[in-house]
Amino acid sequence: MSNSGTVVAENAPPAEGRRRRITLPPLGVQVLIALVVGALLGVAAPAFSDELKIVGDGFIRLIKMTIVPLIFPLIVVSVARMESAKTVGRMATKALLYFEIVTTVILAFTLFAAFVSGIGKGANLGSVDPADTEGIGRSVDLKNLFLHIIPENVFASAGEGELLSILFFAVFLGMALTKIGDKAKPVVAVFDAVADAMFQMITWIIKLTPLAVVAFVAYNTAHYGWDLVVKLAVFVLVFYAAVLVVLVVLFPLIAVVFRVPYVRMLRAVGDLLFLSFVTRSSEVVLAPLIERLDKFGVDRKVSSFTLPLGYSFNADGATMYEGLAVVFLAHAYGVELTVPRLITTLLVLMLLTKGIAGVPSASIVVLFSAGATIGLPAEGIAILLAVDFVVDMARTGLNVTGNSLAALVIAKSEGRFTDRTKAADPAAEKVEV
Repeated sequence: MSNSGTVVAENAPPAEGRRRRITLPPLGVQVLIALVVGALLGVAAPAFSDELKIVGDGFIRLIKMTIVPLIFPLIVVSVARMESAKTVGRMATKALLYFEIVTTVILAFTLFAAFVSGIGKGANLGSVDPADTEGIGRSVDLKNLFLHIIPENVFASAGEGELLSILFFAVFLGMALTKIGDKAKPVVAVFDAVADAMFQMITWIIKLTPLAVVAFVAYNTAHYGWDLVVKLAVFVLVFYAAVLVVLVVLFPLIAVVFRVPYVRMLRAVGDLLFLSFVTRSSEVVLAPLIERLDKFGVDRKVSSFTLPLGYSFNADGATMYEGLAVVFLAHAYGVELTVPRLITTLLVLMLLTKGIAGVPSASIVVLFSAGATIGLPAEGIAILLAVDFVVDMARTGLNVTGNSLAALVIAKSEGRFTDRTKAADPAAEKVEV
């Protein structure tokens, strides 16, 4: 006690307690910083940035590695825990009907707006070099696409990441488990544990997102540049404007009709929507989106079933892109769009945009197929492919937003939605928008 230094030493906290842990900013802020760093890197060091593609590809592979082991047990568990096969059928019917109506409305709106505005007229596409389309299919075989839903070999389908086939088998297995009663409990418990393990793995992988964003943005800036975007600026700007109309007009109207809190949903999942926008991948946010909607109040049985189904059948952004691209190219190349041709285009795109998510370069394949029905030149489609990386960001973000709203709507209709933010926030909106 006589030594003041000793008194200080006795009262001082342990050395470990004095160490400050480095606290990282929220993931959304990290992604914004990564976005700026990637753009600067792409401009300042294009040669180095061009080689960063491997980093972004590696991140996407990590995510894809977990998709099948996550989706399969989630679907099996969600179906097995439903009251009956009738409940599964009712939910699937509601979801598919909702997907068909919404995507058809978006497609009809896009075709009408593009036709009336005359987008593409006077566009000088002859001076733009078409992108390489080698290896991309030019048509869709609807018969094979339908049969492809039924897997010949479940393990082969899982190995190829064929989401529709996996969904088909998982639903059947879940329904079978409901029929065998208590014998199914150990199996369901195992699938539940596997799904939880996959969620944990994805939590680790998501921490690498800022690094992946730097790589994606740097590569795109260095590899593609902005010359082509400038030449096709009208198409890009109109597409982004159309996406904005859907986000701030159509989706809020749907929310009003079904009395669901659209704005609060956007607040709850906004950072994930931004992440899907930057990475151009809806798969990256699938697992965290299920968890986030669960915390928001959507029953996990609904989100685990609806979101994977929506990834195949509810591509709102891709549907809008197809409609706008067809009209733009028709005007640019002087192809007359009569009413019968517009109706034909509408019907063809309604069919082709459903269940094609697992096809490589799906949007381009659909565009080639639809374009062939009204005589669009293949080189025009190839030119749009050159700016696909720009429109794909908005296309993916809209897809994810549409599927989040769909899960909310289906959950509300099933009585499986409890708005937890409303109770937590006294200032929450009184109008369910």
